[in-house]
Amino acid sequence: MKNEDENELSGLGEPPAARDTSVEKAVRRERGLAGPRTGFVQRTTQFLRDTRAEMRRVSWPAANEVKNTTIITLIAVVFFAIYLFGVDRIWAFLIEHLRSWLGG
Repeated sequence: MKNEDENELSGLGEPPAARDTSVEKAVRRERGLAGPRTGFVQRTTQFLRDTRAEMRRVSWPAANEVKNTTIITLIAVVFFAIYLFGVDRIWAFLIEHLRSWLGG
């Protein structure tokens, strides 16, 4: 009977070949478990290759979607700026009148 911790560490019973993904290799490389240390140029080259591979997997939004979310964000920022300005003015008015009523 296998220990539960052992199952988690071993990839839940998958064969070793199925667990050996490029992400897992990158994690082992970051943790220093990838083998002998390589030079700066080799590590930089590998980093650039990994970055390029990850960027290929990114799903980029369409230009129209970016435009719409930008407009929504700007409208929300303007709305909250006006709202907070109004709340600030109301509180300033109330505090100023409270001071004058209390003789301050």
